[in-house]
Amino acid sequence: MYNFVSLGSIIMAQLVIFRHGQSQWNLENKFTGWVDVPLTEKGIEEAKHAGLKIEGYHFDFAYASNLQRAQNTLLIALESANHPSIQPLFNEALNERMYGDLQGLDKTETVNKFGEEQVKIWRRSYDIAPPNGESLKDTAARVIPYFEKEIAPKLKENKNVVIAAHGNSLRALIMYLEKMTPEQILQFEIGTAQPRLYELDSNLNVLKAQNL
Repeated sequence: MYNFVSLGSIIMAQLVIFRHGQSQWNLENKFTGWVDVPLTEKGIEEAKHAGLKIEGYHFDFAYASNLQRAQNTLLIALESANHPSIQPLFNEALNERMYGDLQGLDKTETVNKFGEEQVKIWRRSYDIAPPNGESLKDTAARVIPYFEKEIAPKLKENKNVVIAAHGNSLRALIMYLEKMTPEQILQFEIGTAQPRLYELDSNLNVLKAQNL
C-alpha cells in the first residue's frame, strides 16, 4: 500500500510509531478519546515490551500526544530500550480522536442504546463523527499539518523520530505515509504498543514499512 521507490534510493531517516499500551478504559471497554486515563499494569508491560523491540535503534527526537497513556508508553519504552536520554515533545495534535458524547460510555451499552449499525458508522466511517466528536477525517486534519510542520523537516534532515500516540491519530498518519484510501485505513488494525518502522528517503517516500 505504501509508495515503493527505486531500489537504488538511499535511506535517509527512520520513523517508528506505536500506539500506547492498554489503558484503564481499554480494559473497561469504554470510549476514551481525550479523557486522560492511565495505563493498566498490562499496558505498562506492553510498553516495556515495545522498548525491547526498538532496542538498538537511535532516535534524535521523540513525540507523544498530550495524554498520559501515550506519554508514559513512550517514556517506558525508551527506558526499556536503554535509549540515551532524550527530551520528548508532547502536543495535542497527536491526541486520540475525540469521541464527544460517547466518551466514558461502555461500548456494549452504547450499542444497546443506539444500535449496532449506528455505532459502527460512528466508529468506522471516515467522515462521520459521533455527536460533538471528531471523525477520522477531522483527526487527520490536525495530525497531518502538525506532522508536516514539526516532524517532517527533521526527517528530511536525516534525523530519526519515534512517536507514541493512539489508534486513530496513527491511522491518520499511516494513511498519509502509505498512501492508503479511507477504505483501506479503516480496515487497518493497530495493536497496542506494536512498533511500526518506516525507512524513508529524502522526500519521505516510504522505502520500507514493517511491524517490529
